[in-house]
Amino acid sequence: MSDLDTIFEDNLPAGHRSGVIAVVGRPNVGKSTLINRILGQKIAIVTPKPQTTRKQQLGIYTAARGQILFTDTPGLHKPQTKLGEYMVHVAETALKDADVVLWVLDVSEEPQISDKYIAETVKTLRGDTPVVLALNKADALPAAERDTRIAQHKALIDFDSVWLVSALNGEGVAELVTYLLEKMPEGPRYYPADQLSEVNMRFIAAEVVREKIILHTEQEIPHSVAVEVVEYKEREQGKPFISLVIYVERDSQKGIIIGKQGALLKQIGIEAREELGAMLDSDVYLELHVTVQKNWRSDEQFMRRLGYRVPREDKE
Repeated sequence: MSDLDTIFEDNLPAGHRSGVIAVVGRPNVGKSTLINRILGQKIAIVTPKPQTTRKQQLGIYTAARGQILFTDTPGLHKPQTKLGEYMVHVAETALKDADVVLWVLDVSEEPQISDKYIAETVKTLRGDTPVVLALNKADALPAAERDTRIAQHKALIDFDSVWLVSALNGEGVAELVTYLLEKMPEGPRYYPADQLSEVNMRFIAAEVVREKIILHTEQEIPHSVAVEVVEYKEREQGKPFISLVIYVERDSQKGIIIGKQGALLKQIGIEAREELGAMLDSDVYLELHVTVQKNWRSDEQFMRRLGYRVPREDKE
């Protein structure tokens, strides 16, 4: 979607705009899908399972007249584990630091209890920050319920603008981005025009493997899995070698991910290798190991090792 061919790093137009947009919403409303659609490339993993996004990810949209930094935050929810606390802290911090809050909602269904919880959170933390509603999944909205559903979601909070969009097919997305760019304050370009994210390939490799696990498993396993890159280096003819460890919380989960005679783990590896190879335009050597780390989602020391830094409560 970016008109990059018209951009010159040393010749920004007068009134160039730039700023940060915090993309918030409950799990599984399409935040990551929307950001991927805006950028025209996948930077965040997408699955039908709740709480897929765990860490804040930056999506960089650049046009001739401005640059938007989209922060794809974990879904706001009431946390049940230390990992959940970390995810909510990340989302709330992004909300406080944003120039605009983009609240993504699923307009194909009635507002949920968790949407009302988010409304209260946004009201508490927004200050005078503008809130824009993106009513997503318009492609799944029955015509007979259109006006009712829109009205129900608009009633959740005071907002500056509301847009009906479909992250899946792109409906209304270009118009939304044009509006958001106009809401950005005047400012410089913070990243090169061709950069779409700040994450490195180690992070992307771990996320791609986690995505494939989530897509192939059910029940508690998607929430109980963490993936860590333990080795990433170039080998034969410049082909990357990536070794990853998949952590689960119980032996039974390990058995499920490995599958009968290793079939599921092999399939996960094949799909991840294909996607990473396409990203890198190269064959990829991928090595996967599965190990049990009991109750890791409540182990602050282990979580910090994985990059999940749980905020500590101030003590008087």
